[in-house]
Amino acid sequence: MRAMMRRLDFHFDLPRELIAQHPPATRAASRLLVLDAAADTLRDLEFRDFVALLAPADLLVFNDTRVIPARVFARRSTGGRVEMLLERASSATEALMHVRAGKSLRPGAVLTLPGGHTACLLGRDGALFHFRFDCDVLAFFETHGQIPLPPYIDRPPEAADRERYQTVYARVPGAVAAPTAGLHFDTATFAALAARGIRHAFVTLHVGAGTFQPLREDDIEAHVMHAETIDVAAETCAAIAATRAAGGRVIAIGTTVVRSLESAAATGRLAPLCAETRLFIKPGYRFRVVDALFTNFHLPESTLLMLCAAFVGRERLLAAYAHAVAARYRFFSYGDAMFLIPDAACLDRP
Repeated sequence: MRAMMRRLDFHFDLPRELIAQHPPATRAASRLLVLDAAADTLRDLEFRDFVALLAPADLLVFNDTRVIPARVFARRSTGGRVEMLLERASSATEALMHVRAGKSLRPGAVLTLPGGHTACLLGRDGALFHFRFDCDVLAFFETHGQIPLPPYIDRPPEAADRERYQTVYARVPGAVAAPTAGLHFDTATFAALAARGIRHAFVTLHVGAGTFQPLREDDIEAHVMHAETIDVAAETCAAIAATRAAGGRVIAIGTTVVRSLESAAATGRLAPLCAETRLFIKPGYRFRVVDALFTNFHLPESTLLMLCAAFVGRERLLAAYAHAVAARYRFFSYGDAMFLIPDAACLDRP
């Protein structure tokens, strides 16, 4: 019987000064820690070395979601200030929101928004607030919203964040947090990949603010994942099948890609899927689709850290994080990256 895994089993100490507060001077100017569980090796490289670690038969899969400027400040009828953070639009004019207000809001409350627009509270959905807007939700936030930097970036958003907290291939609006593994890739990197004949494909997962929510249960089995919308297209499934046939690896660029592809293969066979996922990947999970993972460093005790631990082993991953702290890597969204190569024990292959 597997021993119960606790939240604190995934803790590590991180000096606050290692949390990157700004992006590097250029997208590709970051470090890369390569953890190869199969070979039991750990290497300190630069991101510019990543392309050389790949073979022409490999396939990189990216998340093409686009970050919405999802934070606005509204006013109550009494004049009180309300901070609103979009979680996801449920229709053209309705959305689920995170709200911070001095006093609780009741259904029927009407908030005045920037640009003279209004939003009426219809009710609650758990911790989220369900609002109806008097305008198109996504268009409103694109015009009036602020980029919602993660809570560990201790500064207001700047003009440069509109571009840098967005991947160069972002296409489908809907995320309120960036798929940050992709922030390292620039046009020169894509040109280098193409020159080696390395192909790429896309999925879409709209990252919600729930990605930053801490686990509240000590027993991680009791944790219920927040829902996020994914779209894994038929052409991506076909590209993966062709990669398998050619003997190449499917390399996920970010944990959101892992959750998308593994959700689409939940029945045992990869198939197109457009749905919500609550897939929680933790140690003991066997991966059906993904062969290697390029990812940023993740928060202590987070579900994303647990996903990475499922890929290469908890002890091995935490040892690599301790090395990264000692070597002064930069952490989290604007920080450095890891390339994780698993051993065969965590892969579910025929």
